Amino acid sequence: MSAHDGQDIRDTILEKALPHVPFDGWTITALAAGARDAGLDAARAELAFPGGPIEAVTLFSQGLDRRMMAALDADALKAMKIRQRIATAVMARLDLALPHREAVRRSLSVLALPHNAPVAAQLLYRTVDAMWHAAGDTATDYNFYTKRGLLAGVVSATTLYWLGDASENQADTRRFLDRRIDEVMQIPKVLGRVGKLAEGLPWPWKVLRRRAS
Repeated sequence: MSAHDGQDIRDTILEKALPHVPFDGWTITALAAGARDAGLDAARAELAFPGGPIEAVTLFSQGLDRRMMAALDADALKAMKIRQRIATAVMARLDLALPHREAVRRSLSVLALPHNAPVAAQLLYRTVDAMWHAAGDTATDYNFYTKRGLLAGVVSATTLYWLGDASENQADTRRFLDRRIDEVMQIPKVLGRVGKLAEGLPWPWKVLRRRAS
């Protein structure tokens, strides 16, 4: 079996497992059920995800990132202001996750476990980094890390709000997101006055950037 075939099997098992996650959580039980639904032996689940459910959570998050990037219209984004580009990217990812909102909730519970903190940080970094790239960010100095740190807070808060949003077309989430962006847009103005000092700080995002590359 080639590496490509192995990835296809992982993707298939994950897709079929998602309907089971709301009931069984991100567990081998859910993954085994996904394997059976895909016409595979249940044991293939453990072979496909030797690291356990956290591997499936990682694949789920990375898949949402890829689909978000594919869904964003580059030409349309160029016509927007930067804050609109970011808001569009955040909402695009949440729209894609909407059919699996309970799976997102369950994934946050898994990622909140202390031993999964490094994975949680890396996945969040990958998400906000993809959003900034989609928005056309070209920063290379300390602003690169500042922007990702600020957006990480926005994405985290907005996702938690979205999990309980029952409004039509997620209108309340969009208003919440706009308020959070309004707040963080003021922070770079302050940081800009201490930029030289910030450049020397040991930003944790630098470590995550190296791991993600």
